[in-house]
Amino acid sequence: MKGWFKGELMAYKPGGMEAQAANAMTFAGSELFRRTFEEGMAMVEETATYLDGKGRAESKLLPSKAALTYAGESMRLTTRLMQVASWLLVQRAVSEGEMTPAEAQSDKYRLGAREICRGSRGESADLLPAKLVELLTRSMNLYERVERLDQMIYGREEAAPAGVTAQLDRLQAAFGRAAE
Repeated sequence: MKGWFKGELMAYKPGGMEAQAANAMTFAGSELFRRTFEEGMAMVEETATYLDGKGRAESKLLPSKAALTYAGESMRLTTRLMQVASWLLVQRAVSEGEMTPAEAQSDKYRLGAREICRGSRGESADLLPAKLVELLTRSMNLYERVERLDQMIYGREEAAPAGVTAQLDRLQAAFGRAAE
């Protein structure tokens, strides 16, 4: 497959460890990587500035149920961005020869926390400040792009066990009832 995104010319070689190493090296040295890296790091900085400043002030003005949703969504936002930033830093390490593609393929360096990062917004999400909603949307778009890149380069990961999803659903149901 040629041309991953918007004319970015990279030769993608499906299958096998050698092909994955070639894919990782090709991507890590690409313009697409550079742009994605800059976007991710800028979004981390923008989010930190917002959450430590205006976002903190906005959260104090919310009704209690919306404030709880704000807290959960801001944690989801930071988790999502930290996962992306970590993955991008690993790819930069591959590009600079500090890590091998085989090391980068290890589970501990793959994009993680999928259930948290891909989770749906809680109740009262319509009461969240516009800037937080914007950051949530942009970070989700970035997370999904990086997730696709991770899967294209290193292969698909196994889905989380159903038990984890079931446990999270039970926790959400319990806390949802407790907050009412």
